[in-house]
Parts: sequence; C-alpha cells; structure tokens
Amino acid sequence: MKTNWIYKITMMLGLVSAVSCTNLDLEPYNEVTSIQVYEDFDNYKSVLAKLYAGLAVSGQQGPAGKPDISGLDEGASTYIRALWKLQELPTDEAIITWNDEGLPRLNTSEWTSDNSFIAAMYYRIFYQISLANEYIRETSDSNMASRGISEADQQTGRIFRAEARFLRALSYYHALDMYGNVPFVTEEDGVGAYFPEQTDRSSLFAYIESELIDIIPTLIDARQNEYARADKAAAWMLLAKLYLNAEVYIGEDRYTDALTYINQILASGFMLEGNYNHLFLADNHLSEELIFSVAFDGVNTTTYGGTTFLVNAAVGGTMNREEFGIPGGWQGLRTRPEIVALYPGTDGTPDARGSFHTEDQTLDIENISIFQEGYAVKKYKNVTRDGQRGSSPGTDIVDTDFPMFRLADVYLMYAEAVLRGATGGSQAQALGYINELRQRAYGNATGNIAAADLNLDFILDERARELKWEAQRRTDLIRFGKFTGEEYLWQWKGGVYEGRKVESFRRLYPLPTADLTANPNLKQNDGY
Repeated sequence: MKTNWIYKITMMLGLVSAVSCTNLDLEPYNEVTSIQVYEDFDNYKSVLAKLYAGLAVSGQQGPAGKPDISGLDEGASTYIRALWKLQELPTDEAIITWNDEGLPRLNTSEWTSDNSFIAAMYYRIFYQISLANEYIRETSDSNMASRGISEADQQTGRIFRAEARFLRALSYYHALDMYGNVPFVTEEDGVGAYFPEQTDRSSLFAYIESELIDIIPTLIDARQNEYARADKAAAWMLLAKLYLNAEVYIGEDRYTDALTYINQILASGFMLEGNYNHLFLADNHLSEELIFSVAFDGVNTTTYGGTTFLVNAAVGGTMNREEFGIPGGWQGLRTRPEIVALYPGTDGTPDARGSFHTEDQTLDIENISIFQEGYAVKKYKNVTRDGQRGSSPGTDIVDTDFPMFRLADVYLMYAEAVLRGATGGSQAQALGYINELRQRAYGNATGNIAAADLNLDFILDERARELKWEAQRRTDLIRFGKFTGEEYLWQWKGGVYEGRKVESFRRLYPLPTADLTANPNLKQNDGY
C-alpha cells in the first residue's frame, strides 16, 4: 500500500460559509467550527488534505455514504469521474454502454441543460472552489497572526495557502474550459447566502492567469514537494495549458507564453517513464514522469469514481479480470473505430500505446448499449509493475493514481506551440521530443517520423495515441477545430451511426437549469 500524506485526512468540514453557485446543497457532518479548527496549526495540513482529496473522493465516508453534495449520484459525481466523462464521452476516444438518464446524450453530443452528468461536474467544481475560498480566507496572514501562530508556522501556512489557490485555479480552469461564463466568488466576497455575479470568459482567463503567476514564487520548487501536492511545475503546466488554449478562450495567440512555461518544466528534471504501461498501474506514483497526480488508495481513499471507475468500467466480455487486478468488471467503456485506426495494428501492434482487447469484440459500434461492440481499451490497471494486486484485493477499489499532468504532454505541447508559431523553441527540438515518445512506444526507432511529417494534423493524432483516456480529448478537438462541425466525423457523433455535423454552441456545456432558476444573476450559454 502506498503511504503519503493525502491518505491521512482526519477531519472534515462543515466549514463552507459562502458558495459560488446557489443550488449547491452541502452536507456538513462535523460540529467542529472553523474557529476551533484554525486555532491549532496542527490542523491546517489536514484541512488542506481535504481540498486535494476532493478531486478523488465523494464525501466523508468511502466509497459512499455521507456525501459532500446531496442530490447527486455519489459515485458518478466525483471530480475526476465527472471530468473524464465530459472530456471523453462526446469524442472519438470513448463510448459507454450504460443507459443512466442523460448519459447516452453525452455519447452522441445531444445533451440539454437538464443533463445531470453536466450538472454533477459543475457542482463538484464549485464545491471545490468553495472549500478553497474558505481555506484561503482562514489562512490569511492577519488571521494566522491574530491566532498567535508562530512565524515559522505562518511561513508553512503561506505555502499551504498557495497550494489551495492552485487548486482553486485548477477548478476555475475546468469551469472556463467547459462552461465559459460562470458564477464567480473568491475569499474576498462576503460570508453568507447571496446570489453570486456571473463572470465572462475573458475575465476568468485573466483571473486564473494572475492567480497562478502570483503564487508561483511561494510554491515549493519543482519535484521537491510531497507526492500529489502542487509545486511550481504544476502551476507552470496549468499556465501553459491556459495559454495553449487562449485562442479558444479569449481569441488571442498566447503560444509564446505557453512555450515559456513549457521550457521551465522541461528544465526541471522530470524524466519519461521507460515503460509506457507503468504510468497507469497501481504503483504509478513511482514514476518520474508525473508532474501532478490525483492520488487514489484502495484502503484509505475509497471511491467509485476516479480510477476505480476507469479500471472497472473498461472491463467486460472475455477480458481477463486478473490482468486488471479486479474481481469483476462493470462492462461500460470502449473506444470508437476512429481511434483504433490511429495505430498501425491491434493485436501485437508495434505501438505499445495501442493496447486493445479485440476477442469477441467488434470494431464497429452498431448498438451502443452492447459492451462487445467497440474495442476495449487496456490502459488503467489495479496491478503493480511486478504483477501484484492493489491494496484492497477482492474489491473493486483501486490504487492507481490519475495522471493529470505528465511530461509526455509537455513534449506534445512544445511541438504544437512551435508549429503554431511560438518563439523560444525550434522545430528540430520538437521533432526530437516527438520521436522520444515514439521510441518509447515502439521500443526502437522504427516508429520515428521525419521533419516533413511533423504538422498540426500529426500532433492531434499523436495526442490521441499518447494521451488517450486521460481527459484531454474534448479540449484538444476544440482547439484544433474538429469537435463540432462536420470536418471530422466519428461513429455516433451527433446521434447517427455514421456521424453528422454538430452545432458549434456545443463547444461549451450549459449551466444547469436548476442554478439558473435559483440565481437571477446568471445567463445561459448560447444555444441552450
């Protein structure tokens, strides 16, 4: 079993006093007040751990029971599971068998503002923001000084506060990317019930940018923090992603800014994992490639979301459960044939990233609700690199951490930024980074490409090959102009087998109808 600080969460919060969306039902399970908690500096790290754990678990008791947010399916509404579904199911990378109300509409890009899975992500984002706001407010310099916290502990508290600001920026980034124009509240806003004002995409972009730039000097140096805690490199990565997508978010070319922070990450000592498959195993915390992960543990952070979902939902049919370290399989997730076609083969493919289960599976998906239609993806597993099961054998719960940011993505972002005209890099270096990834995938140089092959279409395809099922695809397709419209079609895009044009307004998800009803300050995104 892994041992790290996030699993030692000792308290939790009925501390949220002001929330940033008005239809969020919070469930307090502890009568301890914020005054009592923050009087003792020994508690500060435990509360910070709750902020990190909010990306993984659903409440005060795992894997279910005592949820943080009521009125939602607890397992389905966890942060990483909700994020993954919105980033993957409406794309060519994934499709799901299940018929839960609203879920099939994600498969076919036909959702409405009443979709409960879109609402789940929205409310989880703003729950995280609310917790972060409270923590940031309570750990201000003035509050710590008034409580007699020692100067040495105050210095540590400032690092904790910077990490909380990073986590808030991360959630606001997901809000920016998926919903665009959202309610906006920080620690500066009043405590109590009120109707938050709505911000616009440009203002939210500027806020995230300024927050990240402001906290970087305070964050611990790259690769020097405890595992799964944010450091300078995590902030650089989030800034780089913000800038890489700036043309989508604010209509501005910020590729040179993206490359500036990409270069800082590249100079920080991260190393590619020698074996691609080791990045997605129960002991992937050992990898030197991971920049920021969401930690999961089969004993101490049990959940039906996150990688428990990604491992179990991808297993069914004639697949060997032992290979995945689980007792059964939920028979849900597969990929679509357009992704399979990106690899040079299926069984025995020379590209290690193209590992599919094909026995008794069809390539094409004529009936979405049948698991055996569509190739199964063999990526996330609950076994260690030496073949041992995770820490909770006999259960569905897994140890595998979710790799939110990793070095391979940085290589791909470098190449893309250079191809889009960024200064501060070279096409020769970009080609070198791409071929490093391909040499790992092929085991030798047979998969290397030439300079003439390196273009933006290749980068989009290579991102799918390298980052498949890592909650990147929707954002990538939008940035490359292929998520909506009819330039690129895949099976069941738009609700028909052969695929059809999808309306451009679907590049943003709708704000939940219930929140619009509750808050008169909110205006729905266009098209809904």
